[in-house]
Amino acid sequence: MPDLEQYFYSFRFCGKTLPVAPGRFLESLCLSTPYSDCTGLLRLKRKLMMKNNLVIVLLLILSGVSCNTKINKHHDTPTSGTITIAVDETFEPIISNEINVFESIYITAGIIEKACPEIDAFNLLLKDSVRMIIATRTLTDIETNYFKSKKIFPKEVKIAVDGVTLIVNNANSDTLLTTKVISKILTGEINNWQQINRHSKLENIKVIFDNPNSSTAEYAVKQICGNNKLSSSLSALNSNVEVIDFVSKTPNALGIIGVSWVSNHRDSTCMGFLEKINIVAVSKDDIATTENSYQPYQAYLATRQYPYLRDVYAIITDPRIGLCSGFTSFIASDRGQRIILKSGILPATQPVRLIHVND
Repeated sequence: MPDLEQYFYSFRFCGKTLPVAPGRFLESLCLSTPYSDCTGLLRLKRKLMMKNNLVIVLLLILSGVSCNTKINKHHDTPTSGTITIAVDETFEPIISNEINVFESIYITAGIIEKACPEIDAFNLLLKDSVRMIIATRTLTDIETNYFKSKKIFPKEVKIAVDGVTLIVNNANSDTLLTTKVISKILTGEINNWQQINRHSKLENIKVIFDNPNSSTAEYAVKQICGNNKLSSSLSALNSNVEVIDFVSKTPNALGIIGVSWVSNHRDSTCMGFLEKINIVAVSKDDIATTENSYQPYQAYLATRQYPYLRDVYAIITDPRIGLCSGFTSFIASDRGQRIILKSGILPATQPVRLIHVND
């Protein structure tokens, strides 16, 4: 028998004849080889298997590309594959933590997080650019009917309860505000800190949002101001981080952000933010006092004593049970909910322990 390591088989590959060294193809080539000693071929296959693995993998990839073989574009499962999801920028810190833990458990899964304003996230979902988003509202009837017309039946899973947070500069002593005062600030009826506290050394109030298309801005219009028009003097930047930075440098500023950026006391970045600003305590009463004003801590979100609450949802339009479904199930699971609990906002299903401390 000739030296088979020096022998190359020829076979038809995408219309071309290519030489391939013996390897994993040897069993299938036994019948076509000019040599009848298949036992020798199989022994040689075991000898050369490791050496030729890379060549074979490359050939298989080339066969899919060069031959224009139709490949199923849906190749993800609940615990593997790669997807892109759109996340309301307000919840980027939390979802990043969820992704990190999920990918550490399922090492063949890859989730690309696209942080953007909520309006942009819904637009991406409607365009089928992504099939999963994290947002603070469910689909409208118009959006739901649009998907149904395409035989798509979205799933909406509540994953958390968030608080919209007001922040001021460390030099500002006015950290107790009522819901009525806040509404008047946003509509322009109150535009000077001295209208709130005549002893204040600050003057014009500079209100800053994270983004004009953000869920926070929409919440301010619909929930805080009762659909009344916002003042034209209000400004918006590009992110929650920029709002925190601006407020930390501007004594007369009032920033409005998502609580998850300043609620995680285990996170060094959050702690760094908290050193730069003060969080406003909000009262539902006519006069704000330390006894009736609450900051957006988990306990006050759970008891609803903090007034500015909103639910957080994972919305899926993928008709398959793929990675979108797997990741959503993980977030809603005990482990995923504990990640939310540690972030400082309220998980949707994980129980929160409330401890009453007597003076």
